[in-house]
Amino acid sequence: MDHDFTGPRYTLGIEEELMILDAETLDLASAMDRLLGDPDVGEVKPELHESVLEISTDPCADIREAGSQLRALRTQVRERAEGHGLTIASSGTHPFGHWKDQRISPRERYRELISDIGFVARQELIFGLHVHVGLDDPDVAVHVANGLRVHLAPLLALSANSPYWQGADTGLCSARIPIFRQFPRVGVPPRFVDWDDWSSRIEFMVEAQAIRDHTWMWYDVRIHPTFGTVEMRVMDAQTHVEHTLALAALIQAMVKELAEQHDAGEPDQAVPYEMLDENKWLAARHGLGGELVDLPGHERVASQALVERLLKRLAPHAEELGSAEALDGVRDILDNGTGAARQRIVYEANHDHRELVQELVDATAG
Repeated sequence: MDHDFTGPRYTLGIEEELMILDAETLDLASAMDRLLGDPDVGEVKPELHESVLEISTDPCADIREAGSQLRALRTQVRERAEGHGLTIASSGTHPFGHWKDQRISPRERYRELISDIGFVARQELIFGLHVHVGLDDPDVAVHVANGLRVHLAPLLALSANSPYWQGADTGLCSARIPIFRQFPRVGVPPRFVDWDDWSSRIEFMVEAQAIRDHTWMWYDVRIHPTFGTVEMRVMDAQTHVEHTLALAALIQAMVKELAEQHDAGEPDQAVPYEMLDENKWLAARHGLGGELVDLPGHERVASQALVERLLKRLAPHAEELGSAEALDGVRDILDNGTGAARQRIVYEANHDHRELVQELVDATAG
């Protein structure tokens, strides 16, 4: 299979799925086409539902460039929305919106998706954050993707930002995760031996007409040969742009650590799939307020303590990448709570979902 793993290493691309809202009622608005257009940087793209919009940066040399582009994209989309009586907000779910009320985007890919998956796809009214990190060798990309599976749960615990679904508190910190789990070809990916193994298995799926191409595999961490990146997809969309950039910087440092381990001939850690999946469930349920299994060991530790240790270990890599300042956003989440925790504080004051959505709108604007 052709690929574009040509480097340079550790470039960054960030994709955010945003909700489109009526500025007065704060209901989701099927108004995507009014917000499409050519921004000054990056892209503004449609998603499955017409009330969802994706903004994506260009490939960026470092976190500063990525941050500049992402802030510009949020601002331009918000200003365009205001001209149509609309606004935008960012969270893993809309607290009271219902998927039955949303229109499907009139694009071929999304109509094919509805045709293939039906009811399951229609329910996917969720909003994620995807981070691409560039690499210069396909076997390095496979090694990195294998290694990142251990980090899925800590990243989800940090990014959990979807406690409410269709007007109810789900009891989860990330309701987005079990909603998306209904899709085929999602969740923790299998371990691949090398690039030849990955490409032969994808080609088998294509030849069997199970998928159209590799982009129809929606794993939590995904090898993306077209872009020459490894893509982390487990996180909920973040309300505060500083938290988006902090997670991107943390992932970039993870990729650097794993790529250097490959260069040194170190094997990736052998971790049972079922424990990777269990850890992910614990992160979705409790966010930073629970415990995770300290893989590849067997001991349960506080999620907060595990992330603290991970942050300390990765800080030198972030320093070398010029991303150390961006990690302050991780510290903010650790000290002041995840998006899910903050949403619950706002809602509990008056039990008012619209007040909560207005808070999301204001914080998304920064």
